[in-house]
Amino acid sequence: MVNTKRTEAIQLRATPIETIEENQDLEIGQLNSHGYLPVPTSSSNRQSRHSRTESGSSFKMFTHTFTPEEAGEEAKDVTGGDSKRLAAQALPSLLISVAGLVIAGWLMDIYQHWTVFTQVSELFILVPVLLNLKGNLEMNLAARFSTSANLGDLDYIPTRNALVWGNLALLQVQALIAGSIAGLFSFILGLMTHPDDANTISESMLMISSSMLSAAMSSFVLGVFMCALIIISRRFRINPDNIACPMASSLGDVVTLVRLKNYDGVEWGTIFNEHWFSDTLFSTFLFLGMMISIPFFARAVWKNKSVKDLLWSGWTPIIAAMFISSLSGLVLEHYVEQYKGLAMLTPILDGLAGNLGSIYASRISTCLHVGKVEDYNRVEWTLLIMNVVVQVVFLMIIWVLNLGHLDFTIWFFLSYFTVSMLCTWLALKMGKYMTLACWKRNYDPDNYVLPYLTATIDVIGTGLLVVSFSWLTDAGLANMAADTTTLSNNL
Repeated sequence: MVNTKRTEAIQLRATPIETIEENQDLEIGQLNSHGYLPVPTSSSNRQSRHSRTESGSSFKMFTHTFTPEEAGEEAKDVTGGDSKRLAAQALPSLLISVAGLVIAGWLMDIYQHWTVFTQVSELFILVPVLLNLKGNLEMNLAARFSTSANLGDLDYIPTRNALVWGNLALLQVQALIAGSIAGLFSFILGLMTHPDDANTISESMLMISSSMLSAAMSSFVLGVFMCALIIISRRFRINPDNIACPMASSLGDVVTLVRLKNYDGVEWGTIFNEHWFSDTLFSTFLFLGMMISIPFFARAVWKNKSVKDLLWSGWTPIIAAMFISSLSGLVLEHYVEQYKGLAMLTPILDGLAGNLGSIYASRISTCLHVGKVEDYNRVEWTLLIMNVVVQVVFLMIIWVLNLGHLDFTIWFFLSYFTVSMLCTWLALKMGKYMTLACWKRNYDPDNYVLPYLTATIDVIGTGLLVVSFSWLTDAGLANMAADTTTLSNNL
């Protein structure tokens, strides 16, 4: 949590002196002659960043989209310059994120046939929930840090250090608690969907402890990486809103899946093999050890004034997003063995659409915090065009490498591309209106929007992908149905 007086000083410092007096006579949401929104002039008009008062930046833009002519030249696209600059900064990070998503999809395509996944089918429910959880935690961190960077808070070494250490400790608290809930929820959901299966205490401990350990370890690695990336971006005058969220999402998927991979006993050797990890006593001790560590991390967050308030806020969207993304897990579990390539394409389709939506939402949130206006139409079209470029690159990669054993017909490419564009368009619209709605209702979009956005896109994307695969197969336009030959080759 950034100090209120420092935030106010930074915002006042970024506004010409003559506009402060001019703002006194403006209605909320009315732009002055310099293209700025009204700036609060007393600390009593501002609250901590996880909530905001109506005396700050206005929400007339919620019902009225400002054009560049209305906003003035200085207010246009303040978070990244023109479309060329946005594309130059965001496109490389999106291409890197696609590489990460391809790896994640490839791992999922392999894991679905491993012993631990075939014996514990609930893991197919856990994986989308856990990936969404991890993406939300790191993306929220990226959004908060990007806003802090654009406000100038990271330019002060003491404030920067407090923000880094406080957010890393907060990330561990969130990962451990949300990871335990995700594991328990996935196990219960498995009981409800497969009541005749023999479910044991050992399996429940497997689900919960694996979820917590994967979330905690990947949170530490990615948290350090994201903090360093945003600090470096600030130093080189790169807007972190354009690059941080996609990197957090895609790398989070890869790291989390790699950690889950170890639970099959491939890399942990004789100590952490499947027999030991499936043992109830070992899993229980592992679970208790991680639960005991939560108060220590929470104490570190509580003593840090920069992030103290975040210990209590932002939990609702994280938990709600897990419930929403579980629907995607149910769809994946039901259809993953019916359609080839579904396990590989799902993380990529959902991840890229969510990444583009998160860029848009993060940019709008930064604009609202600094009291300026985003050029919505131009940014939306730029991000949609970037989706076209990235999807073309991705389709060429899977075609050349023959990933997923797919039937590469022209109808497959067209249907996948159509689903991708529809999901991206929905993600952009949801990112825009959810961010504006949260701001209007005194909630910081950096902590509330991305979990709902990515979870909803996961469900929509997975559902549309299954529908398209079913239509292609039934119409004879492409054979997407899995067969025994494909399964044996994967094994």
